[in-house]
Amino acid sequence: MSKTEAEYREQISQFISDFNSLREEVAKMIVGYEDVVEKTLICLFAGGNVLLEGVPGLGKTMLVRVLSQALHCEFRRVQFTADLMPTDILGTNMIVQHGNRRELVFQKGPIFTHLLLSDEINRATPRTQSALLEAMEEHSVSVGTHTYTLEEPFFVLATQNPIEQSGTYPLPQAALDKFLFKLIVGYPNFDELDEIIARTTRQEMPEIRAVMSREKVLEMRALVREVPVASHVERYAGRLVLASHPDNEHATDMVRRYVKNGSSPRGIVGLLLGAKVRALLNGRFSVACEDIQEVALTTLRHRLQLTFEGQAEEIPADRIVENIIENTREMDASDAA
Repeated sequence: MSKTEAEYREQISQFISDFNSLREEVAKMIVGYEDVVEKTLICLFAGGNVLLEGVPGLGKTMLVRVLSQALHCEFRRVQFTADLMPTDILGTNMIVQHGNRRELVFQKGPIFTHLLLSDEINRATPRTQSALLEAMEEHSVSVGTHTYTLEEPFFVLATQNPIEQSGTYPLPQAALDKFLFKLIVGYPNFDELDEIIARTTRQEMPEIRAVMSREKVLEMRALVREVPVASHVERYAGRLVLASHPDNEHATDMVRRYVKNGSSPRGIVGLLLGAKVRALLNGRFSVACEDIQEVALTTLRHRLQLTFEGQAEEIPADRIVENIIENTREMDASDAA
């Protein structure tokens, strides 16, 4: 049964209210980083995973902890190190003694949760990093001959440190592609530092309330999927992704010079899902090109592989994505056909 316009307007209003309640609860502890917090929540309701990159001490781990407190969901944290094994994340089969009988029982690892913090993911070996890939993509875990389905919602937030790269294992492109968004956590300004001091050195810390249940998260995710996208907006998102490929007709001069490989098809999925959440937050039940543009940087920056020249000249991926946005038309002749 189709919904009426009034019902859609009511759902949009409730979505905005619930989103803002969660954002305000997180803001009780997190100073500044409004854009990072908002994009993290957008990714949560779009059903994706987030990679947070920033130097130590900026509050990346704190953001995830506070979000887990504001959500009435299970939370687990895994500190990635070079000696971490896949079974430390997934779990393992163990022999359990029951009287005179022994039984093989699967002991679940920390991945069996709703919200998983993978702290400093680039410090683990590729073998351990790959243990997350199936869970992030399929929301299931295979151990031996059995496959275990993870309870929804399942949301991975991974952090990585862009400095001190000695002894680390940079994420391969296949792993990076599993993250819907990559967010850069910058350094706070003077006023924000002053507020951080005030909040962290007084006796009482702010109390974080659980303002949203897992059922509400799933309900909001379902509404996001219902948001329609006009064909010309879909084609615009497609042109942005194709423009990231140096051998494509839509590629810019900057892409042809500095990009070796462009975004996978997951890039357009990320653009559209993120844009749907943005449309709802803007009070609309339809996606506009401006919604695509608002999430393009966080969706595409980690999906570009630079050429040797691009790496040698230290060309930021963000500048290339911005160049793609500036030079890609929102409408072309095929959209009018």
